[in-house]
Amino acid sequence: MTHHQGPGSAPSAGGSPGSGGGAPSHPGAAFGIPAHATAEEAVDAVFGGGAGDGGEGIDPALLPYLEAADAPAAGAPDSAVASLSLAEARQARRARAEARSEAEAEDLAALRELVAHNMLASGDPDELDALLAEVDADDSDDWESWEPVLPDTGSDPDGGQDDPARGGDPGEHDAHREALLAAARGVEVSERMRQVEAEILSRAPEHRVQPSLERIEAVMDILGHPERAYRVVHITGTNGKTSTARMVERLLAAAGLRTGRFTSPHLATIRERISLDGEPISEEGFIAAWEDIAPYIAMVDERSQADGGPRMSFFEVLTVMALAAFADHPVDAAIIEVGMGGTWDCTNVVESDVEVITPIGLDHASWLGSTIREVAQNKAGIIKDGATLITSVQAPEAQEVIAAAAAEHRVVWRRELDPDEDPGEPGAGELSVRSRELAVGGQLVTLATAAAVYEDVFVPLHGEYQARNALLALAAAEAFFGGRALPPALVEEGFASTTSPGRLEVLRSSPTVIVDAGHNPHGVAALMPAIEEAFGFRHLIAVIGAMADKDVEGILSILEPACDAVVCVPIDSPRAMDAEDLGAVAREVFGEDRVQVAQALADGVDRAVALSEGEDGPMTASGVLIVGSVVLAAEARALFRRP
Repeated sequence: MTHHQGPGSAPSAGGSPGSGGGAPSHPGAAFGIPAHATAEEAVDAVFGGGAGDGGEGIDPALLPYLEAADAPAAGAPDSAVASLSLAEARQARRARAEARSEAEAEDLAALRELVAHNMLASGDPDELDALLAEVDADDSDDWESWEPVLPDTGSDPDGGQDDPARGGDPGEHDAHREALLAAARGVEVSERMRQVEAEILSRAPEHRVQPSLERIEAVMDILGHPERAYRVVHITGTNGKTSTARMVERLLAAAGLRTGRFTSPHLATIRERISLDGEPISEEGFIAAWEDIAPYIAMVDERSQADGGPRMSFFEVLTVMALAAFADHPVDAAIIEVGMGGTWDCTNVVESDVEVITPIGLDHASWLGSTIREVAQNKAGIIKDGATLITSVQAPEAQEVIAAAAAEHRVVWRRELDPDEDPGEPGAGELSVRSRELAVGGQLVTLATAAAVYEDVFVPLHGEYQARNALLALAAAEAFFGGRALPPALVEEGFASTTSPGRLEVLRSSPTVIVDAGHNPHGVAALMPAIEEAFGFRHLIAVIGAMADKDVEGILSILEPACDAVVCVPIDSPRAMDAEDLGAVAREVFGEDRVQVAQALADGVDRAVALSEGEDGPMTASGVLIVGSVVLAAEARALFRRP
């Protein structure tokens, strides 16, 4: 190998950098690099090509280092072996590249076939080729230059503050304008919501029952029967209807169904009555539901009044709105709670797949009758031919009525096992709560149905009656799916997501304040053992308000053994019993010294809290129970700012 010396190279061959007569005058001097040389001059000095002779070369002083770099490492293979290994490596690389190409070609062919069959009706790859060629031929860049069309902002009211040249941000102005528009829209919607609610409330209220299905059937016929667009679970009974409906809805939702739920009355907003997928219908949805049906409601009103009948009632209109909204949403399943009774309740316009009858007691005697048999006959009116009927344990008179109706309509009847029955007897009830155990925030229950036994299911509600409601809900959900057992995970998810506002709901602690919507002796009788089981109060003060048409003395008689005192309060309703009149009845039951009367709920709660705090023992041993009316429960929840 020949090395050419460049100008300024060191004179000695084989010397090392820096060797020679003396220390270099500057770094790089040993390599002939001039002081203060540019990068180009330094390269020329080392590798040649300088201005002196234009030759090429490497300074001999660098040769030892270059030769050492070229030398084979110790133990390295000889050149023949190295050459052979290199050839083999190249061949292996070529083989791998060819394999990758073949695999990619196969994948592309498979992908093209898949795309063709999924994107093209004909499944023809040639058609796909034509489409791809058309796309390839389109070299437009419209998508790159596309810009959203923003609302016309008009003149700038800020005198150009949104002008970038003046330091403003046009995006901020647009965002601010959109926020203002949204706020204005919200105000407009809320105002319209109030108007619609006022229009509906101007009709006959729920307690003025108009026992006929004629009007609602006429509207459903005009609308094309939206209630037939989905399957229905229909629920009646005296107590437990709403909690059972909420549990059924959660179980069906856990199965992936879109759900609608219609319950009454409401606690905070009228929109609660119409639920879509577990949430109250929106204000916009409520308005739309009303405006969609309003012309047809007017037609039926006119026809009814021409025949000497009434306009459609508040509850009838809400029922029509719910049934239409469910079809419009659309839902897969609707869970419909009866308003009152069953036979002539306007919800009975539905053709239900599953019917549920919760415990029957005396209530609404002026409309449903003064005996259990009469009430049961009315409620059994929801039973339809060939449906599946789910019932709780009933009083003997009610059970006889239900059994006769079940036989008449040839239903599949699943009923709760009566405590006096032998489970092994033919015809015994198939549904039972096998066990209950108190848990934080609720209870663990084992539920047995005709299809399966579900062990240790958490239900986030207190009381034996809620465990029995859960049993009915589970049996109804099974029936909805043809009577099959449900996956345990689905059951757990459905029950765990259940809420029941206003039903044994804790509003505050120290002392504990509870509200319950119990409004008849039957419901309050089920409530009191649940309070004892879940809270174990040593001292309990009741705050009660009630409607004048309720069995107030019966309710007070059940409260008296468990409560140290009672505070009577008014309710904001024309149907409410006057607080002083309620106090007079309470004194007959509790005695003079254990009754107080307050002129407002807030004052009544304050008095009850003061009474509970005056008792000996820790604060956790004392409680306040607000009870007697659904309306009172709503007012209490509002007082404690519950949504």
